[in-house]
Amino acid sequence: MLKATIQKSLALAVLTFMAVAAYESHAIATERPNIVFIMADDLGYGDLGCYGQRLMATPRIDRLASEGTRFTQAYAGGPVCTSSRSVLMTGLHTGHTPARDNVPHYHSYLYENDVTVAELLNNAGYLCGGVGKWSLGDAGTVGRATNQGFHNWFGYLNQDHAHYYFTEYLDDNEGRLELSGNTSSRTHYSHDLLTERALTFIRESREHPFFLYAAFALPHFSAREEDSDGLAVPSTQPYSDRDWDRKSKKYAAMIHMLDRDVGRIVDLIDELGLTENTIIIFTSDNGGHATVPAKFQTSGPLRGFKRSLTEGGIRVPFIARWPGNVPADVTSKDVIAFQDMLPTFAELADTVVPKHLKVDGVSVIAALKGKEPSPTRPPLYWDYGHCRGKQYVQAVRLGDWKGIRHVKAGLIELYNLGQDTAEVNDVAVAHPRIVERIRIIMDRAVTPNARYQIGTVYRGKPIWTTAQ
Repeated sequence: MLKATIQKSLALAVLTFMAVAAYESHAIATERPNIVFIMADDLGYGDLGCYGQRLMATPRIDRLASEGTRFTQAYAGGPVCTSSRSVLMTGLHTGHTPARDNVPHYHSYLYENDVTVAELLNNAGYLCGGVGKWSLGDAGTVGRATNQGFHNWFGYLNQDHAHYYFTEYLDDNEGRLELSGNTSSRTHYSHDLLTERALTFIRESREHPFFLYAAFALPHFSAREEDSDGLAVPSTQPYSDRDWDRKSKKYAAMIHMLDRDVGRIVDLIDELGLTENTIIIFTSDNGGHATVPAKFQTSGPLRGFKRSLTEGGIRVPFIARWPGNVPADVTSKDVIAFQDMLPTFAELADTVVPKHLKVDGVSVIAALKGKEPSPTRPPLYWDYGHCRGKQYVQAVRLGDWKGIRHVKAGLIELYNLGQDTAEVNDVAVAHPRIVERIRIIMDRAVTPNARYQIGTVYRGKPIWTTAQ
């Protein structure tokens, strides 16, 4: 551990020197944009008006899309929160990233020698602030956000804690904001506090390049027993008078609050005169939950939900606004993924990704700017189902081809997403060579990790050998 800590410190010291030199070489700081990354929790591909939603209004997010580019083939890092956030922070897909599933639970998923996008930006001279759900290291562990590049963090470090909207406390940097009695009184709704802290960070950081990671918990379901429908909201407005069941009203109200507060962040950026020098990205950590009222069609035209490697579990809304750089009122079919964010943000910050990191993502600045993306986009890889007897599943996207393997059964399903977004027609039999290419990618995609011992056999041979 000490050796790893020293190695990490030396690597980051080198990055700091390079970043400072690069920063001082510029005449003005505005050449490096502020980065605001807003991420919802369990927001489905079909939950927004600009992605086809007709029952729930999302005017502020829709406006963000009209002022920027709406991506229709963007992918989360995984089908559940922890793995997706780990991929986002490290630039490594689920076969390599430190946290590959929500289970088993650990006090810390990130190690001391893991390097996050926040550390790269921190060492490039950015102020890094985060609010919301972290999931990658509890208070007091090396994986906590303030030990992984963030100057401050406010919200939930522990992922299970984030299930409680009327919580008794929120993690506040190295301490806590105590909210004694809030479980009973329901005085403080956590999302409101998170939003206020995000706005405060923007105001206080306005004179410097900054990175805001707003990992909101909405519209994730609640774990409180008295919320028998699984949702906790202070009010069902503006849907209280609808002829809907109460659960539908509550879910729609959560979407409304999320939309409203995305708008508040955008408005503040504009009011402070930071519009032209700030890229704002809005997305979700994975697909929508299967228990969302069916009338809302949370997955839109896609098959499956959260915890699935079909498109409904991993394809997410993704909107980017950066006036003068990201084209306005454009819909893009470019394929991008969470592992791309680390190299993309590093390029935006004019810093470098250390070669030893060997990230799985690529910079997608060309796609963001509406230019022709690189034709050498590496395949996308996901897996899910570690531990607790779940069925382990792998998925690969290779061009328009999508392969899904339920490893215990061994067979690979194949879909042509260019013709079959809903993944209805399995065409594996007709394309054996494509299936074989995808099988090889799957077999080679995973670095053994003792925390996720899933070693299995395919065609009589081990796919990989887990560490002991």
